[in-house]
Amino acid sequence: MSLACVFSRARVGLESPLVTVEVHLANGLPAFNIVGLPETTVREAKDRVRSAIINCGYEFPAKRITINLAPADLPKEGGRFDLPIAVGILAASEQIPHQELLNYEFAGELALSGELREVIGEIPMAMACEKSHRTLIIPAQNAEQASWVKGAKIFALSHLTQLYPHLLKQQSLPMVTAKTPQQNDKQSTLDICDVIGQPLAKRALEIAASGGHNLMFIGPPGTGKTMLASRLPGILPPMTEDEALEVAAIQSISQQVINEQSWQTRPFRAPHHTASSAALVGGGSQPQPGEISLAHHGVLFLDELPEFERKVLDVLREPLESGEVTISRALHKQTYPAKFQLVAAMNPSPTGFYNDRRSTPEQVLRYLNRLSGPFLDRIDIQIEVTRLPKGMWSKNSKTNETTAKIRQRVKKCRDIQLQRQGKPNAQLASAEVRKFCVLSEEDNEFLELAVEKLGLSTRAHHKILKISRTLADLEGDENIHRQQLIEALSYRAMDRILRHLSEAVSV
Repeated sequence: MSLACVFSRARVGLESPLVTVEVHLANGLPAFNIVGLPETTVREAKDRVRSAIINCGYEFPAKRITINLAPADLPKEGGRFDLPIAVGILAASEQIPHQELLNYEFAGELALSGELREVIGEIPMAMACEKSHRTLIIPAQNAEQASWVKGAKIFALSHLTQLYPHLLKQQSLPMVTAKTPQQNDKQSTLDICDVIGQPLAKRALEIAASGGHNLMFIGPPGTGKTMLASRLPGILPPMTEDEALEVAAIQSISQQVINEQSWQTRPFRAPHHTASSAALVGGGSQPQPGEISLAHHGVLFLDELPEFERKVLDVLREPLESGEVTISRALHKQTYPAKFQLVAAMNPSPTGFYNDRRSTPEQVLRYLNRLSGPFLDRIDIQIEVTRLPKGMWSKNSKTNETTAKIRQRVKKCRDIQLQRQGKPNAQLASAEVRKFCVLSEEDNEFLELAVEKLGLSTRAHHKILKISRTLADLEGDENIHRQQLIEALSYRAMDRILRHLSEAVSV
């Protein structure tokens, strides 16, 4: 037999398309050619494969070797094709059995000694392999995480010499049994009771967690804005297994560290304010996920919000609405999921305080105008975090509610939403808002009058309805009442600040 076919997988974003590795041995001068749009890392496989085969005691065929990676128009990159190429050469030269190779898929980078080194993107690979009903043979370092995919059959390979006795059914490779990683009930070591005072901010944090709403804290330094934001993942309900698998898939292609203990802990990303647009949304010649995709099903925290460049913040506008981001390059176009919850914190003025007489209303307005109107319009809850009143430090902080207690209320509220509409209130579309956020005729007139008086947009109108729906769910009400509308309208702090400054400047 001078021809062999071996299955493997490429990596294209979160997808793992099938690649057929065809190996042909022909008479003639010895040569080793790889075709099928291989990149440099794949072309260099010929040297790694040759050394690995020889050092494992096999014979490297002194023939004209042609490797075709099909389909030919799909770019191939990385060292994952080392193992399937070596297996194909050994099968074509009849050094290993080839009868059952079509039941397997192979991926792994070879060391010169024949040892297997880990590759990236094992979870998307295992998901695609499970759908094709084939068994995946990958490096032992990748096998545990790949086994998180339900129904996937995974064999862990540590050295190339282990493959021959496995195919002969003399000594089987260790199969990694599929298991569901244990859920971390603690979620976070950060407890919200550590934050002294700030009952209104904690209330807003609970509402945001219950309905998946975007949130912004406005206040002077040292009022606990960052502490409050860092406690949000702890009060969010745990991810479902499907959501956790999506997050793990993104992390696996981004070479992020994931483990069994953090399996269902929602991600919390906090990029520095010097981050570029590409760092937030993703980029590169071969588009890679950015911070918003790494925060998928989790929290993206932007501290010192006005210090971010305005054009950087504006690239978040589309993902905040659509829940995904499409990165287009000359040769590649890739879409990544980005259903994240935005939490931002900022000072009310360039000096950090309202009335310290160090900045004029014009300077404060110029500082706040670094944030565009359309971007602010996408933040559901905007709340002021004030300085602690006198005597608050002497009070017993143990009277505050714990993260665990708040998380129970949040989970109960979120379950109501999932049972009613299958998604959090913040993700309701326009038609769903009209269906699930019904108001009485009097309350509808009240809301329209308030929106007109405050000069709010239609998007802000819908967000107020969504927040009111969350407030009703927290209180166990089937319908939205006037008091819930009033509370939702009170979470428009930035609108009040900008209106007050505009009036001060115009005087």
